[in-house]
Amino acid sequence: MELKDILKQALVEVLDSEDLKTLDELRIKYMSKKGLLTDAMKKMKDLPAEERPLFGKHLNDVKSQIESILEEKKTELNAVRLSKLMEEEAIDISLPGNNFVVGAQNPLIMVQREIEETFREMGYEIIEGDEVELDLYNFERANIPQDHPAREMQDTFYIDEHLLLRTHTSAIQTRTLEEHAPQVPVKVVCPGKVYRRDDDDATHSHQFFQMEGLVVGHGITLSDLKGTLGLFAKKMFGGTRTIRFRPSYFQFTEPSVEVDVSCPFCDGNGCSICKQSGWIEILGAGMVHPTVFKSAGYEDETLTGFAFGIGVERITMLKYGIEDIRSFYINDKRFIEQFKRFE
Repeated sequence: MELKDILKQALVEVLDSEDLKTLDELRIKYMSKKGLLTDAMKKMKDLPAEERPLFGKHLNDVKSQIESILEEKKTELNAVRLSKLMEEEAIDISLPGNNFVVGAQNPLIMVQREIEETFREMGYEIIEGDEVELDLYNFERANIPQDHPAREMQDTFYIDEHLLLRTHTSAIQTRTLEEHAPQVPVKVVCPGKVYRRDDDDATHSHQFFQMEGLVVGHGITLSDLKGTLGLFAKKMFGGTRTIRFRPSYFQFTEPSVEVDVSCPFCDGNGCSICKQSGWIEILGAGMVHPTVFKSAGYEDETLTGFAFGIGVERITMLKYGIEDIRSFYINDKRFIEQFKRFE
């Protein structure tokens, strides 16, 4: 086939091609090592020497023209394909967008994280532990021996003679003390779920959350405890809140105190929530009992420290005016959505 016939045929076939696959087949037909132009080039050896340069120049011109028309057609077909794709995947921007529902967080978890952040800002480390605990760490190391009446008060879920579902997060504290002894300082808060054999009602649950704190060092006093808990009360209930200590008794601490906060609902003037007293009890605390230090491996008798235990449900109920503790656990969507995040 003459070069002019190859060019003429190529132009017609390329211009008539309707898709990229056909165009690629034409490229192979004309431009590949086994294509028509390669076959035409092989005939050069049969030509007289003086005709070869002219034939070679003509061959290169034909090759350039075919390459050019192939590239132009490829660009055209790509544009058509893209236009078709955009048409098929067109988005009607006049339609309303998808509504992304932002989940709501259980207020109990919100308050727990808020408490954690409050103490983290004061330099405390957050320590968690296992819910299944040894009697040794849950009771004995917390100064509650086998014959102590407090064991009956706790009404524990026992798994076997030595294992139980922890009744308080003091178990994390006793383990932490043992791990650190005899080193100081220790400054931790221990959040977690605890369990007691109790009948569920509006103010009691067989499972609930605690957040216990522990500070150990030299020169730690009751006034340090009061300052710490005073700041906590302001963070939780407002900057005008004050606290007071009342004598109490806990096995883990001596002396021990009940801690009240001035009522955030009546600003301490007296209302039905605080029973006209102007005060609401929020937690228990005290100075760490020397026996607890000794059990953990601390021999330094000059060592002091304080501990406190916060009922997260109680703080949450007071903070948000929730009257029934069971609301936290029944998964009522209407209740949870009252605490929806706005972002």
